[in-house]
Amino acid sequence: MTLLLALKWMLEDEGRIKEAVVVASDSKVTTEFVSYEERKIYPIGIRTKNDEVPLAVAGGAGDVPLIKQSYKIFEKILTSLAIKKWKGKTPSFEQFELAVGEIESALISRFRELREQGIDPNINMILASVDSSGRASIYRFDGRGLAEPVHDNPGFAVIGKGFVTGGNLLLKLLGYTPSYTGDLGMLSTFIIDVVSEIDPTVGSFLGENYLMRVEEGKVVLGPLKEEFIKEYKEKVRRRKDIIKRIWELMDEFGEEKVERKIEELEATSQK
Repeated sequence: MTLLLALKWMLEDEGRIKEAVVVASDSKVTTEFVSYEERKIYPIGIRTKNDEVPLAVAGGAGDVPLIKQSYKIFEKILTSLAIKKWKGKTPSFEQFELAVGEIESALISRFRELREQGIDPNINMILASVDSSGRASIYRFDGRGLAEPVHDNPGFAVIGKGFVTGGNLLLKLLGYTPSYTGDLGMLSTFIIDVVSEIDPTVGSFLGENYLMRVEEGKVVLGPLKEEFIKEYKEKVRRRKDIIKRIWELMDEFGEEKVERKIEELEATSQK
């Protein structure tokens, strides 16, 4: 199993706030007999004469061979549409919605064949994209191949066993909403690392984090840079320690005094 998050992030581009998507995962695969590290996020794009054009980013939890087969289905349909219908461009929100319908039909057919052979697909997947106007799409696929849009409600997706053992709880506790403007790279790293401490099937964060956003009017997709991985890992350690210390201070001095100190800091940041 695993822990994989797709979170909508509000970022500024050319003076306007636009939607972006962060997809982050641990890299641990656990089977009945062995655990090992493997990449679980799959960026999808095409190469034109002049540029790399991002189309979407996918992630999956569950049966690894089925996840890899599903990625190929995603890629085949999206790249074909990009070449034949989208003029080699990142799909619009509406075009991506139609593409998801085609993918859904292909997955339903494939999974039906597997069930007829006595194989029950144990799989959950996420497929996300951002169009050139800065509108994000996030879809969650279940073991039947059915797609559910989650970009508007709840505005994020969390899959894998880690969702149950703490991923969703931490999102709520730390105040994530689709209008979040803080550092989602930091937030996703924190959640994965903390859940990995209590769930043996979830590995610590090793840097598998992709951001799809609009930058200077152009859609870009790329992984987290190595220098940020090291920085985030150190920040996670410090933030866990700070949270423990604040809890201890509330036991010693009471919630009101601690809250007043926090309000003083907040007032300083707003000046």
